[in-house]
Amino acid sequence: MPALSDRTKDFTDSVIRRMTRISLQYNAVNLSQGFPDFDPPKAILDRLAEVSHEDYHQYSITWGAQNFREALARKQSVRMGREIDPNGEIVVTCGSTEAMMAAVMTVTNPGDKVVVFSPFYENYGADTILSGSEPIYVPLYPPEFHFDPEELEAAFRQHPKALILCNPSNPCGKVFTEQELKFIAQLAEKYDAFVITDEVYEHIVYEPNRHIYFASLPGMWERTISCSSLSKTYSITGWRLGYIIAPSFIIDTAKKVHDFLTVGAAAPLQEAAVTGLCFGEDYYKELQTKYTAKRELFLKGLDDLHIAHTVPQGAYYILLDISEFGYESDLEFCEILARDVGVGAVPGSSFFKENVNHLIRLHFAKKDETLCEALNRLEGLRKKIPYRQS
Repeated sequence: MPALSDRTKDFTDSVIRRMTRISLQYNAVNLSQGFPDFDPPKAILDRLAEVSHEDYHQYSITWGAQNFREALARKQSVRMGREIDPNGEIVVTCGSTEAMMAAVMTVTNPGDKVVVFSPFYENYGADTILSGSEPIYVPLYPPEFHFDPEELEAAFRQHPKALILCNPSNPCGKVFTEQELKFIAQLAEKYDAFVITDEVYEHIVYEPNRHIYFASLPGMWERTISCSSLSKTYSITGWRLGYIIAPSFIIDTAKKVHDFLTVGAAAPLQEAAVTGLCFGEDYYKELQTKYTAKRELFLKGLDDLHIAHTVPQGAYYILLDISEFGYESDLEFCEILARDVGVGAVPGSSFFKENVNHLIRLHFAKKDETLCEALNRLEGLRKKIPYRQS
């Protein structure tokens, strides 16, 4: 038989999705894969029920239904500080996962290089490799997960075609400061590179931090491919509605890439989601308040159990330090955690290019009672997980 693709030879399945399957196997509280266990807004669900009896069951326009793009343009124009053209500057995709893949394929050629901060969401390296490009990893240093300006410029000296910026960041919850973003912008201009942003957690930011859209920085609109989705903002991760916002010369190519990847996002779900895109500012303030309370509940619970952890500035992830247990494999630790303690987590090694095996990721996008149940189970952590001798 002929050999299979070389580009996939080092791939595994998604460790995040694998940990969901393991959580289900052991009936663990699943704090691994980042989806909520509470309902989307009622107004969106009510509209979905209506749509099921209306004429939205065939293809919409490939790059997104007209009213969806118009509603999205109105919402994001206010936040990004410029009038976004719904017809020339938006592509609706099947989740931000496709948006990121399409963005990388739109701006890179085989052999190009792409800068990726580490830790990173596991798809970024895969997107780069599947596009025939080479990732250049630049570390973020805990506890604030800052980057070293010299190391970042050294990466740019290799003349990458693009940098991928997740802000707020998954998995570490970093919110990049205006000073950090402006430094990245200077390098992008100096070395003539694009910046591909993943801003899916744009509305989940904790005071005093604030989210700044990279495309809104002076001179960066022409260099930025802004990717996001409705998944986290409206608690509809299974709907797979994402988008790219960029200048028309980029979108013209992204439309073609998207068309051949997936044809188009689900028409009835786009129609129902327009309701959410039309929500007023109160919704986003309430969302921030809700997640701030969940963060406080979960952090306090971990503090009471004397479990070392990071403090996220945005998004809804926490990295726990498991150094005390002495495990060389964080994957093995997570499997035991799910089986014997009943809590699902993701091994941190799946997010780092560096050799990091002492961190695991949990999330708190759950009902309060779910988080309390997870904390109750974690109370037995040190009794149920055997320590390994170094």
